[in-house]
Amino acid sequence: MYVAMPLSLVCHRQTAVRAADDPVLSARLDALTKQGLSPFAVHQLPQAVITLKQGAGRLIRAETDRGVLMICDTRLVDKPYGRRIWQSLPPFKRTRELEVVRAFFTDPETAVAEGNE
Repeated sequence: MYVAMPLSLVCHRQTAVRAADDPVLSARLDALTKQGLSPFAVHQLPQAVITLKQGAGRLIRAETDRGVLMICDTRLVDKPYGRRIWQSLPPFKRTRELEVVRAFFTDPETAVAEGNE
C-alpha cells in the first residue's frame, strides 16, 4: 500500500465564488432570485465554504496530522460574510504573525501553545 507524505502547508489564495458565466449556475441563481432569496448567501457562499473545507481536509487527514492552512484572501476578515466562512472551519489556532508560523515549523508543540488570534 502506498502512503503519501503528509502535507505541512496548504495555501488558499482566494475564496472561490464562481461567476455566473456557466448557464446552469446562472439559471440556478436566477431561480433563487425569483424566489426572493439571495443567490450569494444561499448558493455561492455555501459552495465557497465547501471548497475551503476541502482544502483544509487535504492538510489534516488524520488526528496525528499537523500543518498550516494559509489563507491569503483578506475578504475573510474585511467582508461581513468572512465571519461565516471562518465559523465553518474546525477550531484551530489563528495568527497573522509570520514568526508564529515559523515557530510552528521549528517546534510545532510550542507554536500551538503560543499561537494568537
